[in-house]
Amino acid sequence: MNSSMPTVLEARNLSKAFIEGGRSLQVLKGINFAIQAGERVAIVGASGSGKTTLLQLLGGLDAPSEGEVLVGGEKISEMNDAARGRLRNRALGFVYQFHHLLPEFSALENVAMPLLVRGEKPATAEAAAMALLEQVGLAERTQHRPGQLSGGERQRTAIARALITRPAAVLADEPTGNLDRKTGERIFELLLQCNAQFGTCLVVVTHDMELASRMDRVIELEDGQLIET
Repeated sequence: MNSSMPTVLEARNLSKAFIEGGRSLQVLKGINFAIQAGERVAIVGASGSGKTTLLQLLGGLDAPSEGEVLVGGEKISEMNDAARGRLRNRALGFVYQFHHLLPEFSALENVAMPLLVRGEKPATAEAAAMALLEQVGLAERTQHRPGQLSGGERQRTAIARALITRPAAVLADEPTGNLDRKTGERIFELLLQCNAQFGTCLVVVTHDMELASRMDRVIELEDGQLIET
């Protein structure tokens, strides 16, 4: 880790508990770490160790029970919903195991959507989306809807959508988990290429230790606590 690089994401004493059957279930306990610009970090751990919960907290998709998350030095927890939404649109990109593309829109429209939400002119947003789809090898598939794309093509579309705003960080939750080994390997390679090309830091939740070993750093969770290797 290069200490001269700016910090993009930071967790400070991060804890999360859920109420289940009238009892409090502690999922995360006092998590502390910082992730710097351009860094590639894997979050690993057994099923139920809190990996996805941690990623959701880092992305401002859920609120911690204690502690705070900072994105680019800004505390997400102190923002209202509108400000948090603007920060996510500006600074964060998301890739999920299941692509979460909008089925009624084409690949081009799905990728352009974050820029349209931001208020960009449609022609500008579509030109940027077209350029990214070409980069991820989908120049011939831009007008196809998600249902007409293969699993790998849908995930490449999702990666293009995550990158369209040139975010400081891409958060990926098991991005290869729903794909066969060969396709998953290609998707992972694409994420690493985009990290190198755009300087976007990459945070990937994965159960695949072989993929995790190719990242700069591995953060392991065990019973809601952080073990860094």
